[in-house]
Amino acid sequence: MEIKKIVAFKIGEEEYGLDIDYVQSIEKVNHITRVPNAPIYVKGVINLRGNVTPIIDLRCKLDLGQAAFTEDTRIIVTKIEDIELGLIVDKTSDVIDVSPEVIDDPSTCGFASEYFAGIANIEGRLIILLKLAELMEITTAA
Repeated sequence: MEIKKIVAFKIGEEEYGLDIDYVQSIEKVNHITRVPNAPIYVKGVINLRGNVTPIIDLRCKLDLGQAAFTEDTRIIVTKIEDIELGLIVDKTSDVIDVSPEVIDDPSTCGFASEYFAGIANIEGRLIILLKLAELMEITTAA
């Protein structure tokens, strides 16, 4: 396996990461149009450069409670296949190179989730790597 780049971000005090290949952009939170009868984690849609993009509160989706938006809150716009989706996170940090040898399987750490690809231990930082396809598949099926 080769080194991959991830976009690191925070939800609460924990750090998470997404493969940069799926990240289109990082946006400030502007007006989100609510969608009636949507699941609680679907905050609505935005018009992003002419595209209607669904917005998911990742904190809610991962059952981490609710938090008010702050100046640091960002939307990570992701795309996999033809599906574009915005993920609300508390704060983005940086882009990190991750080599396979620093990634532990989540099941060896005592937990497993269909959303987690592994846990990267990088210079004392523990970063939970998310599986975007699984997050989106369940979200779009709801």
